[in-house]
Amino acid sequence: MGFDRMRRAPFLPLSRGLACALLLAGGALPALAQSFYEAPQSEVAGKPGTLVRAQAMPGAPLDAAAWRVLYRSTGFDGKPILVSGVVIVPHGASPPGGRPIVAWAHPTSGIVPHCAPSLAIFIFQQIQGLRSLVERGYVVAATDYPGLGTPGPHPYLVGVSEARAVIDSVRVARNMPGAGGGARFIVWGHSQGGQAALFTGIIAKSYAPELTLMGVAVAAPATELAVLMDDDLGTAGGNNIAAMTLWSWQRVYDAPMEKVVDPRALPAVDRLAQICVEGLVDLSVRQRIEKTFQQYFLKVDHPADIEPWRTLLKKNTPGTLPPDVPVFFAQGTIDAIIKPEVTRDYAANLCEAGSKVETLALPNVGHGWAAHAAAPYAVDWMTARFAGEPAPDDCGK
Repeated sequence: MGFDRMRRAPFLPLSRGLACALLLAGGALPALAQSFYEAPQSEVAGKPGTLVRAQAMPGAPLDAAAWRVLYRSTGFDGKPILVSGVVIVPHGASPPGGRPIVAWAHPTSGIVPHCAPSLAIFIFQQIQGLRSLVERGYVVAATDYPGLGTPGPHPYLVGVSEARAVIDSVRVARNMPGAGGGARFIVWGHSQGGQAALFTGIIAKSYAPELTLMGVAVAAPATELAVLMDDDLGTAGGNNIAAMTLWSWQRVYDAPMEKVVDPRALPAVDRLAQICVEGLVDLSVRQRIEKTFQQYFLKVDHPADIEPWRTLLKKNTPGTLPPDVPVFFAQGTIDAIIKPEVTRDYAANLCEAGSKVETLALPNVGHGWAAHAAAPYAVDWMTARFAGEPAPDDCGK
């Protein structure tokens, strides 16, 4: 869910790690950054997908205009919330019918507010394929998800929560100054963001009937959550995912960690929850904390078999999509976190449900690099969908 990327990325932003180190030392985010993400309760009420505030950001590729945004959305419990993110708009006149919009759904960055991608120095490098998307004239909307940037808790791996934030970021992007955004969009996501993208495909028509979803593109998506939790336990990445999920769901769903976590491990889970999944400082701190889990972590072998987690994991496992929404899958062949066979099985389920599915195997690619390796192919696939070309279909091959 981002842990392989954290170890192997060619450059690693230090801003997130420094923020985490500051918080561990008892500090806080700078007041200017914190104030952008907070708003009085009177600002929360309003139509989902409407803008509360925007802040210009430098550094977007090809001199595109970029903003950090705070916008209204709907929480997992149906209540109005605020969500933050980033919107990038190419220069030039928009075409007839408006610019297509690509919604980027990011992989795991953490589960507390200071882990928001919109706070990262290298946010534009983290949106895979961004330069090509801007070159082709697409508006890009990149949500942080609820509870990242904005006050937590972040509903980690809660599919409907992520999807609503994605869709409402598209609504915001349509109306940014000079955007000229149209109603057509595609969602492109990696890992946790793959789960978000698939849930977007499931709820888009009912949640935002004014928008037209042209396709869903995913790289190493989190699909079968029970398998993900059980198969990966004992590995560094698997222990991270389990710890963050349990910590988040205790706060979101009132599912008590103490039922499955060894009491000696609880302080380590709490500390790990404060560390983002990015940067050299983050990695160093996580490695120290994770040593605890080598001695003791869970009291049970299969938490996915125990309630309420069994029901919650099933609830947040994406089902099939409407058959008129084509899907692109990219999967690394040596992914140790999202197993290739799990992605193949989910793609086969979509085929049986009538979806048009294209699959791309990425030889010798691990989990963290899947979106990076797949981006050129994914962007071409998106371009063809926006151009109205028939969707390729590997089902039955």
